Amino acid sequence: MEHFHYQHGELFAENIAVRSLVEQYGSPLYVYSAQAFKDNFQAIKQAFEGISPLICFSVKSCCNLSVLKLMVEQGAGLDVVSGGELYRALQAGVAAEKIVFAGVGKSRVDIRAAIDAGVFLFNAESEAELQRIDEIALAAGKRIKAAIRVNPDVEDEDTPEKTATGGRQTKFGIPLERAYPLFAAQRYRQIDVVGLHAHIGSPIPSAQSYLNAIEKLEQMVDKLAEQGSPIEFINLGGGYPATYGTESKAATPLPEMGQAICARLAGLRARGIRFLNEPGRSISANAGILLTTVEFMKQGWDHKIAIVDAGMNVLIRPTLYDAKHVVWPAQFGQFNGSWQALPHRDVEAGFEKVDVVGPICETGDYFALGRHLPTLAADEVLAIFSCGAYGMSMASQYNSHGRPAEVLVEGSTSRVIRQREDHADLVAHEIAALSVA
Repeated sequence: MEHFHYQHGELFAENIAVRSLVEQYGSPLYVYSAQAFKDNFQAIKQAFEGISPLICFSVKSCCNLSVLKLMVEQGAGLDVVSGGELYRALQAGVAAEKIVFAGVGKSRVDIRAAIDAGVFLFNAESEAELQRIDEIALAAGKRIKAAIRVNPDVEDEDTPEKTATGGRQTKFGIPLERAYPLFAAQRYRQIDVVGLHAHIGSPIPSAQSYLNAIEKLEQMVDKLAEQGSPIEFINLGGGYPATYGTESKAATPLPEMGQAICARLAGLRARGIRFLNEPGRSISANAGILLTTVEFMKQGWDHKIAIVDAGMNVLIRPTLYDAKHVVWPAQFGQFNGSWQALPHRDVEAGFEKVDVVGPICETGDYFALGRHLPTLAADEVLAIFSCGAYGMSMASQYNSHGRPAEVLVEGSTSRVIRQREDHADLVAHEIAALSVA
């Protein structure tokens, strides 16, 4: 996250002091660095250059149209999991042949829209879904390519339970042994089942977990070839980690992870199999921060409480996943350098034990509990780091708080890429009903 850094105690997003962004656009505020998105995408390309995959950015991680357009301009395809995300992808200008349609519960309407648009590949999650796709494709007179998302029964012990998707207890994918018959030629009238998909969760900090899943995919490829069902594509999913600065254990660095995965896949590549990747967090997490302003300071039983103007409606990850983000004042002494060098883990002289909480009427509405921070005061701007992934894309209007604005910074310029919601936005889909009652 070198594009978010301190200069003489002021936090900058690229070349702009973030406190000036709050003055201009209000608080709370999501701020993204365009250069960080570009650099992180290039890092993925370099890490996996050994297999030259089609890299489809995960729309669910950060779904703003301007961000998606930026990714498309870098050469990315897009990974979508709903009709709404498909609509966003097309609005962002991606070619339909670079869209992969995933998701465990595709509706008939969503499938029809994807077929009409001409998406490159469906990642099918169940036998019933394949039957539905086949019926709709037949009615549309279209031939479809599909990959089967298999459940490889592979779990990473350091992946949070709520974001682990590769184990046998999750809702995702089709158990390996149940998948083989689905590849039989002529089983479906309009579908060519020619791919394997395995997404085992996010974040996956260990390369070994990917290698364990790949081993099972290799075995499937061999067995399918024996039964006359050759595989054309392998979709590795995503889940590559981002550094949040609060980890107790370091993840495998992305270059090493990519090198290990590419080396393992070299044999399959030599057999003519092509690959896809669906990264999200590893590109977007450290490309964004959330700025929030202290409304009140108060004294609890044994620690201070900072009440800020953002809440779990704006960033739900700490509540939902027990995610730990670095939280720090946007102005901090004369500090120079990366936010990752901040002494957030240590009890420094003059620091106080603080709960950073929001205005929502829930005990679970917090960003940091018992965190040692510099002395805070009302009206102070705090930065919550690593919020580009699953931040705004999961925001809500709970307690009738409007969602914040989003701003994209490019060098010394900034622009609003999503307007702040006002009170009228909260009732826009309800107000007409009052005149009918």
